[in-house]
Amino acid sequence: MRGHVAKKGKRYYVVLDVGVDERGKRKQKWLSGFDTKSEAERGLTEALSAVDRGTYIEPSRQTLERYLLDEWLPACAARIRATTVESYRHLIELHVVPAIGRVPLAQPTPLSLTKFYGALLTNGRVRGSGGLSPRTVRYVHSIIRKALSDAVAWRLLPTNPCDGAIPPSAAAAKSPEMKVWNADQVRAFLDFTREDRDYITWHLAVSCGLRRGEVCGLRWSDLELDATPPTLSVKQQLVESLYRVTFAPPKTARGKRLVVLDPVTVAALRAHRRRQAAERLALGAAYDDHDLVVARLDGTPVHPNNVGQHFRRQIVKAGLPLIRFHDLRHTHATLALQAGIHPKIVSERLGHASTSFTLDVYSHATPSMQQQAADVMSAVLSG
Repeated sequence: MRGHVAKKGKRYYVVLDVGVDERGKRKQKWLSGFDTKSEAERGLTEALSAVDRGTYIEPSRQTLERYLLDEWLPACAARIRATTVESYRHLIELHVVPAIGRVPLAQPTPLSLTKFYGALLTNGRVRGSGGLSPRTVRYVHSIIRKALSDAVAWRLLPTNPCDGAIPPSAAAAKSPEMKVWNADQVRAFLDFTREDRDYITWHLAVSCGLRRGEVCGLRWSDLELDATPPTLSVKQQLVESLYRVTFAPPKTARGKRLVVLDPVTVAALRAHRRRQAAERLALGAAYDDHDLVVARLDGTPVHPNNVGQHFRRQIVKAGLPLIRFHDLRHTHATLALQAGIHPKIVSERLGHASTSFTLDVYSHATPSMQQQAADVMSAVLSG
């Protein structure tokens, strides 16, 4: 088989000669388009080599949009969490489909994808002006790379163009810098908000290291306040997707997570339960009981985003350094490690897969542990 590169408009196409028809007229097959002639020439070489090896794959005429939404996402549902599928769908519909969704599945190239990422960085915001963060763009790249990798496995594509694309670097896309409060700031915030109806929400986050969704999904039946010691079991979380909330298993796959409660937290939970009982009594039959510790006035689940927004407003009123709600979890771990609590215990309370992961994440807290170790050794050696 022979072929050549032809230019049509601003793009270069691979054209294969596939014989002649019944009238003796030469038949040609136009394959994917490329942004540059050199890319098209490489594509031609790869196509001819694949034909010779017997591994040539007929380019799909399906668009990238239809492949992602109609085939790939439904296939993902069997292997990843529903919330993850929805996050994929959200970014695909918001950023991928409007820009490159209508192109054939086989058309994206490493160069065109790299240009797409650049456009997202400079002008990718749907609301307002400006670009998306490198972290978000790298996440979009990972979604496309996974989707096209599956297309290769399903013999819809010969190669994955994402392998040669250049997304934002891992360093540029690293997580926001962790911010934590010290013990005095934690006490100041809890004292300032003690009469707030949502007080128990951030108290649980900072005293137990719970994630926001775990706090919002906690049920009274998950608590053993009269046990010795009193405990809290993390059995579900409240998750949000496209502003809809549902209950889901905890994020970590370690099974039930048991957290021993301190007396101050037990007292706060008992006080909160008395307040909630009064609300239930006042509403009567209108109260929609979900057995939730953190709930709206009518008993229904709170929206996690509202929790974060109210937390931020209270920080401003209290005049304390701004942190995210998730930083309460970081604060719990940092204060626990700095107080000398064994890293394995801290890891278990947080629900981490390993102690080493805990120490890697909270390495900023380990210098004080090193100092404690040095002090202990000094005391041992000096008698």
